[in-house]
Amino acid sequence: MVSLRCKMMVKEELRKLGIHYVVLDLGMVELLVDITDEQRAEFKINLLKSGLELLEDHRSILIERIKNVITEMVHYSDELPDTNYSDYISEKIGQDYTYLSNIFSEVKGITIQQFIILHKIERVKELLLYDELNLTEISYKLHYSSVAHLSNQFKKITGLSPSFYKKLKQKRSQHLENL
Repeated sequence: MVSLRCKMMVKEELRKLGIHYVVLDLGMVELLVDITDEQRAEFKINLLKSGLELLEDHRSILIERIKNVITEMVHYSDELPDTNYSDYISEKIGQDYTYLSNIFSEVKGITIQQFIILHKIERVKELLLYDELNLTEISYKLHYSSVAHLSNQFKKITGLSPSFYKKLKQKRSQHLENL
């Protein structure tokens, strides 16, 4: 579950099956009691119909939890944590960062840091399109050391400078409005 919409869909499926939960968070459901194999199978099928997947493998669950912590941190928090990301992720998941990092890299083929950078660049794109913050403010909000650092990272990932990306998106929007 990486969005509030996903969370609502999972809640609804649990309600339909009469399954009571203690905690339902992004990427995790803690049930009040054990469920039957039939309930688990039906829940799994219903989630698949909604485009969601029930993960039961420990490593897959851990990877999803890491991804959800990063997604929530970058996209849904007003401010990124003041501590370094490794400490933040380790604390949120309750596991040693080296262990998390090794599993993540092995399964996903990229490091946690690279995954964070990709999400930060997606967030920069969003903020550029909202046009509420300038590049300096975006740089500060996402804890970049400087605008130059943000711009270099943005160009490395997208192939475009942030200002060119913004102009390109604005031209495309104007073109669509004129159609």
